[in-house]
Amino acid sequence: MASKIPSASYRQLLKIAIPLIVTSASFTIQNFCDRMFLAWYSSAALQAAVPAGVLAFTLICGFMAMVAFANTLVAQYYGTGDLHSCSRSVAQAVLLSICTFPLILLLIPVGLGLLNVSGHAPDVLFEERRYFMIMMFSGLSITLNAAISSFFSGRGITRIIMVTAILSTLVNIILNWLLIFGHGPFPEMGIAGAGIASVIATFVSPVIMLCLYFSKEADRDYHTRRLFKFDAPLFRRLLRFGIPSGVHMVLDMASFTVFVLLIGRLGETAFVAANIVLSVNHISFMPSIGIGQAAATLVGQHIGRGNYSGASRSGWHAVQIGWIYTAFAAATFLLFPEFYVELFSRSDSIPFDEVFGVARILLIFAAAWGLMDSTTIILAGALRGAGDTHFVMWFMTSAAWFFFALGEFVIIVLLNLGIYVAWGWMVFYICILCTGFIMRFRSTRWHNIQLIEHHL
Repeated sequence: MASKIPSASYRQLLKIAIPLIVTSASFTIQNFCDRMFLAWYSSAALQAAVPAGVLAFTLICGFMAMVAFANTLVAQYYGTGDLHSCSRSVAQAVLLSICTFPLILLLIPVGLGLLNVSGHAPDVLFEERRYFMIMMFSGLSITLNAAISSFFSGRGITRIIMVTAILSTLVNIILNWLLIFGHGPFPEMGIAGAGIASVIATFVSPVIMLCLYFSKEADRDYHTRRLFKFDAPLFRRLLRFGIPSGVHMVLDMASFTVFVLLIGRLGETAFVAANIVLSVNHISFMPSIGIGQAAATLVGQHIGRGNYSGASRSGWHAVQIGWIYTAFAAATFLLFPEFYVELFSRSDSIPFDEVFGVARILLIFAAAWGLMDSTTIILAGALRGAGDTHFVMWFMTSAAWFFFALGEFVIIVLLNLGIYVAWGWMVFYICILCTGFIMRFRSTRWHNIQLIEHHL
């Protein structure tokens, strides 16, 4: 059965990308509200939420990226018209996500050990440990969501992902309000309430999409029920290309986690200001993740048809769309810094003027790296759509650890040069990543990757 693959036009890209951008925006709003509510609750809760949340996601994201590679398999099989292999690919990803959950729980002591040596204040460390342990239980829903959403995103059907993400965000915001502050019959739980709310909300999307995946309509065309079984060759292929994707993401996120933890050594004012700006920065880069996912889908579909010029155009069109949004977001950082900082400044432990003075400068840094960060995220997605996961892994992880993390350790711990030098080094690091990905995507090396069989 032949599948209809869209042309490499801006219109077709936006048709796939806009729901994914809204999906990313919903997660941005969810994180934004989490941090804002916790800032209103206490300064210690805000200081704890960013490092503990980033650390939990770091330990989960490798497994998430590994199963999410099913999106590329589905896209390329859909491009060839092999609909049944789309279902077989998703089935392997779902089974893999279930198998990885015990491994995620085994990483809890590792995370607690890292928090213990972070050097953070005792009240912040106490809140970090509580939040981290709760958030690790979202590992099952996060990986399961990545697996099952591949069935829809790989075929370019992204509206259902958007709708379920919005529902998840609404559930999270409502539960946050109830559980953090203790409204109605619910007890006041502070940062623990935020964690519980997030874990519950993350199950909304995968549960709905699983129901649709096993529906009669999906089973009729894709045989989703009868093909939901272990397929050893396809499972090994998912691991072969998915593991590099997972390794790259976890090591990249781990380097950023080290950066966030090290910032805590620069004093409470710098730590609070940095956490505020990192929370605000979600507005800038999260939609680029959605655009990158759309680029991965279209690149994969065009490669499935052997249309490499269309795949290339889709990648560059995605970058240009990302620039438009990111430039707008960066402009708001420069024009309205007080608005952003005031949202997180309900706590009186640190004077507003003191935090604002630092945060305003950090927002300038965030605006400076915005376009480069967007380009990196989108082209990394496009290359994953081509199956070029080994380059993404080796390039990003080597730059993240031997350049970024090592440099930040020297700047913050050994030389104590302060928050501005540390953030300047991050701008330089993102510039190097951006340059590397542009050069790789402009080359034709990713054209030679044979990901799936072309027997139809």
